[in-house]
Amino acid sequence: MKDFNYYAPTEVVFGEHSEEQVARLVKKYGGTKVLVHYGGQSAVRSGLLDKVCELLASSNIAFITLGGVVPNPRLSLAQKGIEMCHREGVDFILAVGGGSVIDSAKCIAYGVCYEGNVWDIYLGKAKPVKMLPVASVLTIPAAGSEMSESSVITNEDGDIKLGYSNNLSRPKFAIMNPQRTFTLPPYQTAAGVTDMMMHTMERYFTKDDDMDLTTDIAEALLRRMKTAIFAVLKNPEDYRNRAQIMWGGSVMHNGLTGCGVSDDWATHQLEHELSGMFDVTHGAGLAVVWPSWARYVMHENLSRFVRFAVNVMDVPNDFTDPEGTALLGIEAMERFYHAIGMPINIKELIGRDITDAEIKEMARKCSRNYTATCGCLKVLHAEDMEIIYQMARG
Repeated sequence: MKDFNYYAPTEVVFGEHSEEQVARLVKKYGGTKVLVHYGGQSAVRSGLLDKVCELLASSNIAFITLGGVVPNPRLSLAQKGIEMCHREGVDFILAVGGGSVIDSAKCIAYGVCYEGNVWDIYLGKAKPVKMLPVASVLTIPAAGSEMSESSVITNEDGDIKLGYSNNLSRPKFAIMNPQRTFTLPPYQTAAGVTDMMMHTMERYFTKDDDMDLTTDIAEALLRRMKTAIFAVLKNPEDYRNRAQIMWGGSVMHNGLTGCGVSDDWATHQLEHELSGMFDVTHGAGLAVVWPSWARYVMHENLSRFVRFAVNVMDVPNDFTDPEGTALLGIEAMERFYHAIGMPINIKELIGRDITDAEIKEMARKCSRNYTATCGCLKVLHAEDMEIIYQMARG
């Protein structure tokens, strides 16, 4: 097992009416002029955005607003936010929304404190030493950005989607009211659960398989999400299971399920090129990529895939045929994805056959013009990436 540092400093305020504490928390963490950042759909329709703004105003906290965040958040909007913050003297960023809004808020917070182009940070050309404090009022459990060190931004110039991780960006607080997720559409709910499960699966499938407690926690979380998603698809106002999902999204990406093991992240990096090229829902893209990745790499640690099949997907263990058991586990995961409304190949995802040229372009981008690899369980080069995309085409 690996030595590790576990750092999760975000204050979580969870439960009914938790958003009532937003002004107190902003003051606690030093905010005096706030940029309220949001998407423009669920936060507006539900009245949550107005509620947050009213609470800030009643506590004499100055604020400005910037909406318009879309899935796969755009660099151009973040750059607009950076300009607004400089002009208005903003010292605190409050994201009201899901992972895309929080990721965009983090990008703005980096950019306000960096003299160059904030995209340099995502390219790895610059390392930030400070940023504005960020916090969130969560509406869509999925990305886990409300407690994580990560953010992902899409540069429209070239449709390049890149992630960056730095503990500086862990939010100061996260407000989570499961009732605010009751109106999420079924597809968005399912895609969110797919994303949060993958955050743990990216850590679970590793060669460091001797940190048993971390593995036990990961398996329990994965099983719980499988149960909860079916419950809320049947009854969208099931508070108990909405709460499991909301808290699960945070726990599955705040670092806990990576303690003592190596992270892989190949599935995420491969998917980033799908959503960058076709602007598809991230969770749905993950459901497309993972089965082909799993079949391609499973022999790097076959026993791990057998354990997943048996302990997470309830596949009987055929001790005489570990490869067969592992494959049955992957097939069971595909059935799960279909059962919750997710696609399992690229044709289902984008509604048409993908071309060989598009596959080659995604492999080129994912490998940074054939200069970079991805993955840890099996290190993937551009030719490996292309094979996985071919396997996933449908």
